[in-house]
Amino acid sequence: MNRSITITIGDFKCYPLFDGYFGLDGGAMFGVVPKPLWEKTNPPDEKNRIKLALRPLLVVAGDERVLIDTGIGNKYDEKFQGRYRIERTVTLFDSLQEAGFKPEEISKVILTHLHFDHCGCSTIRVGDKVVPAFPNAQYIVQISEWEEAINPNRRSKASYLPENFIPLQDAGQLKLINGSMEIMPGIEVIHTGGHTRGLQLVKIKSGGETGIFWSDMIPTRGHIPVPYIMGYDLFPLDSMREKERMLNEAVTEGWISFLEHDPEVVIGRIVKGEDENLRFETIESQEV
Repeated sequence: MNRSITITIGDFKCYPLFDGYFGLDGGAMFGVVPKPLWEKTNPPDEKNRIKLALRPLLVVAGDERVLIDTGIGNKYDEKFQGRYRIERTVTLFDSLQEAGFKPEEISKVILTHLHFDHCGCSTIRVGDKVVPAFPNAQYIVQISEWEEAINPNRRSKASYLPENFIPLQDAGQLKLINGSMEIMPGIEVIHTGGHTRGLQLVKIKSGGETGIFWSDMIPTRGHIPVPYIMGYDLFPLDSMREKERMLNEAVTEGWISFLEHDPEVVIGRIVKGEDENLRFETIESQEV
């Protein structure tokens, strides 16, 4: 699971965290790509679900502790757990503690979007209330994503669970932003849309190195080819256009890639082989 790997990008130390595994339909995860192609890298179970990891990223510099996404959390019932084949022997809080940090030390939470597998652990149950899991953090969300989440259409409604994000607003910890911008020196959100109207990726840049947290634009190694986009994407042509643009930059400039859902690898670079095809090259070292 590579939970212990840390990568240094200039002034930032990056800790890939872990909130367990879950499963989604392989056909939905790869859209129009035929099963004989995607099952080579993502073998399905008897219900056609593929295994996916939940890997938020903690970025630390000075007094700032910036958490990118929060995993799936535990505010679900047995039916939900069975449907999505959730396996959480290690939680986000376990891996945060393993890295040497406490929830109250998190200063910012950047949510790439508000689907339940990306913001589920943004809130926790305390008695009969649901409250922010990171009490001192500012939660950063695109305004277009927030508007979609609080008024979802029939297609997206099942992915937006109000208990994961409404308490953030109630607690006064929500910051809505509009478009790409620098959150703090060296950390930039890039509003791409595509998967959802408000999807934002996170770029980390310092000391001549650049890292990119791909979220659901490239959730696993199997999704690197530009046409390999999810059936869940609400704006597929936007997904392909932005993915091609971002991949060109990442390959040309040698960005460090953080994959959120790949069940086996966490950190690497996307490189072009002699056959001109792109592949994921895992980084094994502790520092870059």
